[in-house]
Amino acid sequence: MTPTSPTPWAHDDRPEAVGRTPRRRLRIGIGGMAIESSEFCPHRSSYEDFRVTRGADLLARYTWTGPDDPMAAQVEWVPLVHAVSLPGGPVVRETFDRIRAELTDRIRDAAPLDGLVYDIHGAMSVVGLTDAEAELTAAVREATGRDTLISAAMDLHGNVSHDFARHLDLLTAHRLAPHEDAWETRERAARKLVERLVTGAGRPHRAWVQVPVLLPGEKTSTRLEPAKSLYGSLADVEALDGVTDAAIWVGYAWADEPRCRAAVVVTGDDAELCLTQAGMLARGYWDARREFAFVGPTGQADECIAKAVASTARPFLISDSGDNPTAGGAGDLAHMLGRLLANDDLAAGRATALHPGLHDPEAVAACFAAGTGAEITLRVGGHVSAGTGPHAEPCELTGEIVSLQILDGVRAAAVRQGGVTVVLTERRKPFHTRADFGELDPTGYDLVVVKIGYLEPELYDMAADWLLALTPGGVDQDLLRLGHRHVARPLYPFDDEGFEEVELAPQLL
Repeated sequence: MTPTSPTPWAHDDRPEAVGRTPRRRLRIGIGGMAIESSEFCPHRSSYEDFRVTRGADLLARYTWTGPDDPMAAQVEWVPLVHAVSLPGGPVVRETFDRIRAELTDRIRDAAPLDGLVYDIHGAMSVVGLTDAEAELTAAVREATGRDTLISAAMDLHGNVSHDFARHLDLLTAHRLAPHEDAWETRERAARKLVERLVTGAGRPHRAWVQVPVLLPGEKTSTRLEPAKSLYGSLADVEALDGVTDAAIWVGYAWADEPRCRAAVVVTGDDAELCLTQAGMLARGYWDARREFAFVGPTGQADECIAKAVASTARPFLISDSGDNPTAGGAGDLAHMLGRLLANDDLAAGRATALHPGLHDPEAVAACFAAGTGAEITLRVGGHVSAGTGPHAEPCELTGEIVSLQILDGVRAAAVRQGGVTVVLTERRKPFHTRADFGELDPTGYDLVVVKIGYLEPELYDMAADWLLALTPGGVDQDLLRLGHRHVARPLYPFDDEGFEEVELAPQLL
């Protein structure tokens, strides 16, 4: 079979084909909308949650759009609009409609475009929709027209439904979790798009298949097998003659939609080879489904705290995984703070703990009004999640305000009670790097308890030892207790016994 060509030069008479004048530069747009949305999180993501970038600021996000990059001689990059948010709850419909309208309007205004670098995540949920990325991508395709090649760069925790993928020409995803290759993924999507347009290769074949497995990211880290080998094999598949790209998505475990499951896409000019390789990757993922394990040792909150206090490893890090804002958690649950204060050694100050990132704007305002050094009594937590269960109850906190600072534009107040110092934030904020802590030195505490899942690289390097606490929340690692109702069944691990043989037959989009 031969690939179908979208005539990427349809808006050019291509005089270079007969050697009369140099080839014109390609016009390639850049835009997208990216968020990871937990449907089990009571937070709702609004327009104010998104960082919206346009014009020169949008081009400046990427290293490969500059004048010194080799692609500069071939491409005129056309900035459209890009909106990205910290993961959270589902996006309100008005926000989705507003960003979609701006993106598609700018595409039409910029026409004609030879290509589009589509910078998205893949796990966006929108109130009232069941496949938000498919809705957005259908609108984008309508705006570009069929002649424009669209190359999507995605997070491996995204979902790839048939309705979504059929509108795309190339699609790729991160190959590392944690996502140390996030910017490399975007660059790969751009360079492969340019290569196809420059060579006139046209629209490639896309072999797509979903795998009925849905696992949390903390069980699919590429630091460990089997994900390490599965994702490590993608470069070899990509290197085959006739293959352009190969990608595996683990899906997003904290949405409750039929599209939520693993997927494989192999793209290239050799249709049969793409189908064969996609089938092999899908079968490898399915066969390994029971081998996936948590990226680190786990335990319930009290168990993790007791082990950390008793350890001599310092600092000892604990992940408050159920309320991880960078996976979609509300970030306002005081459950872990309550368990820290209930530990005798921490309460008495015989051991120390730093617990950053508890979202509570009212408590932060009270601390800033009182000032550093003041004694204060607060009820913290549950700002968004109140009423969702006993784990969302506020926690009584009485202590000294030891720090007031602005972190990435977010006011943060640190309050110390006994040996426990909690950092309250006026907005949801991750703590992934040493710089995120500001004037507080996390290495000066016995325990550091962070609202995160697997540790990001700087935290991983900082930790003398660590544990993944299986805490409740909007991104609970125990998927079976969350109450999924709308995922397509059968689906592992929701279904297991008698679910041995599945048909994994890739199809060409």
